[in-house]
Amino acid sequence: MRPNSNLIKASLTGALGGLLFGFDTVVISGVIAALTAQFHLSAYGEGWTVAIALIGTVVGSFGAGVVGNKLGSRETLRLTALLYIISALGSALCWSWTSLMVFRFLGGLGIGASSVLGPVYIAELSPAKWRGRLVGTFQFNVVLGILLAYTSNYGIRLLHLGAMEWRWQVAVAAIPAILFLILLFGIPRSPRWSAAHNRSQEALDVLRIMGDPNPEAELADIQAALAEEHASAREPIFKWKYRYPLFLAITIGAFNQLTGINAILYYLNNIFQSAGFSQLSGDQQAIAIGFTNLVFTMVGMSAIDKLGRKTLLLVGAAADAACLAGVAWIYATHTHANLLVWFLITFIAFFALSQGAVIWVYIGEVFPNHVRSKGQGVGNASHWTMNTVISLVFPATAAYFGQSIPFVFFAVMTGVQFLTVLFTYPESKGLSLEELQRRLLKQDVLSAGAAVEER
Repeated sequence: MRPNSNLIKASLTGALGGLLFGFDTVVISGVIAALTAQFHLSAYGEGWTVAIALIGTVVGSFGAGVVGNKLGSRETLRLTALLYIISALGSALCWSWTSLMVFRFLGGLGIGASSVLGPVYIAELSPAKWRGRLVGTFQFNVVLGILLAYTSNYGIRLLHLGAMEWRWQVAVAAIPAILFLILLFGIPRSPRWSAAHNRSQEALDVLRIMGDPNPEAELADIQAALAEEHASAREPIFKWKYRYPLFLAITIGAFNQLTGINAILYYLNNIFQSAGFSQLSGDQQAIAIGFTNLVFTMVGMSAIDKLGRKTLLLVGAAADAACLAGVAWIYATHTHANLLVWFLITFIAFFALSQGAVIWVYIGEVFPNHVRSKGQGVGNASHWTMNTVISLVFPATAAYFGQSIPFVFFAVMTGVQFLTVLFTYPESKGLSLEELQRRLLKQDVLSAGAAVEER
C-alpha cells in the first residue's frame, strides 16, 4: 500500500526545512571571498564567519528537543521558519561583520532545530514500511537546497552586480522560508505527540487521514509504549539505560562530519581555486557536485528500506575513504589537478547514497518515543559540534600545513567509521518505532549489531 496524498503532503512540508537547511549552510561558499575582501578577514576570520552559523545549530539542536516536546514539532518548525526569514534578510542588509555574525547565528538556530524536528515529525507520521524513504525526503531537500544554493550563486554572479552581489546571494533564501512558513499551517500535529498529551481522538484522526491501514491498532501500540514509560516521561536523556541509542546517535553524527563533507561543501570554491580553477569555473564545478549529490541521494532513498541502513553505511564509508585519499594525493604531489573534480564527485555520490540518506533516518529511529526529540537533539548536536570544529579550523589548517593534511585526516576517520559500523551498528529496516525501541534498550553496544538483526 502506497502512502496517500495527505501523508506525502505532510512529509514534504516537514522536509522543506531541509531545503532551507541545505541552502543556508552552503550559500556561504559563494560569498566567502567577497566577505573576506569587504571585512578584511584573516583565515581565522573566514573560519568564524562559517562557524558562527554552526554554533547556532548546536544550540538549536539541543533546545529543539525540549521545545518540541512541549509545543510539538509542527509549532516549533513554524518558529524555525521565522528564524530563516530573519536570518536571510538580516544577513543581506547587515551593516558590519558583527551584525552579519548575529544574523548567521540566528539562521543556525533555525537550521539546528529543523534538522531535529523535521525528521522527527516525518518519522512519527510514517508507517514502518515507508519510514526510511519518507524521512529520507528531508535529506533529499537538504541536497536540493545545496544544489539550489550553488546554482543561485552562479546565476547571480552572471548578473555582475558588483558590491551588492553577495547580499543578493544570501537574500534569496527568504523566498523558500516564507513558503515553508505558509505550508506549515496546512499540516496536522504528530499523532504520537497528540497521544502523549492525552489527545487520543486527535491522534486517531491524524492516523486515519494519513492512511494508516489500522489506525486503532496503531494508536493502541503508541499508547502502550507511552504507558510503559509514563513514570519516566520527564527523565533526562543521559541515563545509563539509553547508552546504546546515545552511542549510535552520537557516533553517526560525528562520523558524518569526520568525512569532511560539510567543510568541502562550505569551502568548495576555495578548494577549486587552490587547485587552479577560476571563480566562475569553480561555481560550475560546484553545480556538478551539487547535482551529483541530489541524484545519488535519490538512489540512497530508494535503497534504504530494501538494502538497509547498515549496508549503505558500509559501502559508502569504504568508497569515500578511497576518494578522500585520492584528493590528499593530488594536493600532496601537486599533480593531476584535472582528477580533483572526479574524486570529489565520486566522494559526494557515495556519501549521498549512504550517510547522507541514512543519518537523519537512523537518529530518528533509535530512541524511545518520549525522549525521541531529546535524543535526536543529542545526535544532531554531535553532528553540528563536529561540523563547527572542522569548519572553523579547516581554512587555517590548509593554509599552515598544506591542503593535503585535512584530507588525509578525513580519509583515516572514514576508515574508522567503517570498522565502527561493521562491528557495533544494528540494522533497523522493517521494524516499527515501538518494536525497535524495545529491542535497542535491551542491547549492549558490542553485542547489539548481531542481536537486533536476529528478528
